[in-house]
Amino acid sequence: MEFIEAYDEPVSKSTQSVFQPWIVCLAAALFFFYEFIQGNMFASIADNIMQDFNIQVDKMAYLSSIYYLSNVVFLFVAGMLLDRLSTKKTMLFAMLLCVLSTFILAHTQSFAMALLCRFVTGIGSAFCFLGPIRIASRWFPPSRMAMITGSIVTIAMSGGMLAQYPLTKLVVSLGWRDSLSLVGWLGVSMLFVMMIFIKDKPAGVVLPEYSKGNFRSIAKLAYLNTQNIRAALYTSLMNMSVAVFGAMLGSLYLIQRLDVSKEEAAMVNSMLFLGAIVGGPFMGWLSDKMGLRVLPMKLGAIASLVTILCIMYMPVSLGVMEVLFFCLGLFTAAQIISYALVAESCPPAMTATAVSLVSILTQGGYIVYQNLFSIVLLHAGTNKIVNNVPIYSLQAYQSAAILFPIGICIALFLLFRLKETFCKRSMDAL
Repeated sequence: MEFIEAYDEPVSKSTQSVFQPWIVCLAAALFFFYEFIQGNMFASIADNIMQDFNIQVDKMAYLSSIYYLSNVVFLFVAGMLLDRLSTKKTMLFAMLLCVLSTFILAHTQSFAMALLCRFVTGIGSAFCFLGPIRIASRWFPPSRMAMITGSIVTIAMSGGMLAQYPLTKLVVSLGWRDSLSLVGWLGVSMLFVMMIFIKDKPAGVVLPEYSKGNFRSIAKLAYLNTQNIRAALYTSLMNMSVAVFGAMLGSLYLIQRLDVSKEEAAMVNSMLFLGAIVGGPFMGWLSDKMGLRVLPMKLGAIASLVTILCIMYMPVSLGVMEVLFFCLGLFTAAQIISYALVAESCPPAMTATAVSLVSILTQGGYIVYQNLFSIVLLHAGTNKIVNNVPIYSLQAYQSAAILFPIGICIALFLLFRLKETFCKRSMDAL
């Protein structure tokens, strides 16, 4: 079967400004930034949610992970839609769904309605990473895609960092509902910026045409490719600390681990995202510079394993823990390299579809890891209720956190016998 790619290298400087590709891609990345606020804000409002809806950590995990459940379900079609429809229009509609759901969640008194809002937000977020990657693949050459992917992830991690200490301070001052309304208005402003600056393709470029018969063949090539599956599982497992600590329970764990205030714990937790902000483009640049994908992924996994063991077991101060969380974010950012590896392992006409597999397993990991962590947490130790908020012991947290080093070891094992692409697309070798 032949795949037709209308655009593989950037058009000449005479037909576009030097900065336009960056402007377009950064505007598209705002969607990913906004969704990282959505996906990780429960670390700052988990206790408020449990108190307001009178629930424990298991129901809290349902509310957090249902976002990822709908995300995973719709990722199966998101890649196909983005490869065929206007990427800009699809992203704008998805962003609108997320913004409207945020406003409703901020005002609902029903836990069932809160679940529905998070489910709808997850539908929209299925397009938040694939969209910018699809846009970037049309505006930048393959040799720069790891760095561009790292830059897009960096912008997203900035949103995750904003959802930690800054949002925590806002919640303390205004309450979680008013704070969520402000997040909604932030989304409205970003929607207008995206509408103005995103462009589907460079001027003069003709996008590929697809026949209906290609749909099943493309899906089979993307989702049943062993190379893609191993790389996607690696990314999912390396992202476990962000899925659990960054997105839901990091601050509550740190309160028990360090005996600090909620604000101090949120500050430490935000360092996880700061590390990823630095690590995303650095790991992408390092991989592009080396001309290798698999080796820097292995080094990132080994460094992450050492760091998480220090976080769990080494006696540390608040300042040292901040450094360790920064390092964890920095080293686990090696996961972004797998997006470039998967894109290079498949024909360019199916970029979004292939990369969607990575997102499916990564977002699916949020569902598995958050619920598994909460189950172990519930049964591993005692808990008490203070001001209608369940408090879990450090012993329980430590027992649940053993999932992290196990996951990283599995991720490292998956890299062995993974085919190196040497920063070239599969069609380049044909």
